[in-house]
Amino acid sequence: MSSAQRAGSYDPDAPRMTIGEVLAILSPEFSDVSISKIRFLEEQGLVEPQRTAAGYRKFSANDVDRLRYVLSAQRDHYLPLRVIREHLQALDRGLAPPEIPGAGPQVPEIAPEPGVPTAARFDGHNAGLRLTRSELLRASGVESDLLEALEQFGVLAPAPGGPWYDGEALEVLRAAAALSAHGIEARHLRMFRTAADREVALAEQVVAPLQRQRSADSGAHAEQVAREISAACLRLHTALVAGALGHLRG
Repeated sequence: MSSAQRAGSYDPDAPRMTIGEVLAILSPEFSDVSISKIRFLEEQGLVEPQRTAAGYRKFSANDVDRLRYVLSAQRDHYLPLRVIREHLQALDRGLAPPEIPGAGPQVPEIAPEPGVPTAARFDGHNAGLRLTRSELLRASGVESDLLEALEQFGVLAPAPGGPWYDGEALEVLRAAAALSAHGIEARHLRMFRTAADREVALAEQVVAPLQRQRSADSGAHAEQVAREISAACLRLHTALVAGALGHLRG
């Protein structure tokens, strides 16, 4: 990550560097890097700089970080490009860089926040996380039969548009495993899915008119309202369950 990025004055998504400028950034750290090598890595699909109308490459800070990852993996761990490409694809799906040198990217852990329901922490955290089925099972530590049962009863499903599971699916599977340890089976959890769908429908009634507005900030406002409704529903659910359990204790 560049010093400009850390200072917060650099937009990592803005392609503005020439290939020569990228070479100047990477050369002090990687003595064998060259313009031809950067072009080769681009040909291999490991970095995809934008092109100007005249065909000139324009690299972003994210492109430089991607090249640094590739060059480090080659120099420090002797990883072949095939493996590095798999790592980059995993990082693109929201996985965290490997903690052990030479290992593959890992599913990031969600830091605990006292007093905040775990599900509420997915708002903006791991929002782009996409896991394969095997990654989901490995990250959760759950056997495949529980996942299959949850899918059978409609409690959990891959994210729309692909064979991926998102961060919410990971938390659902972990919570279901905790309940399973107390004898609560997947078929008993269908009511949670039904309740969640009703809450979403309620939120959509409020948000839909906001999304139809044509003001410049209507989309951001609708998203903020949806987050507020989601947080309020979570607080209400938590309070109701806590109150009911309190009566049981009494």
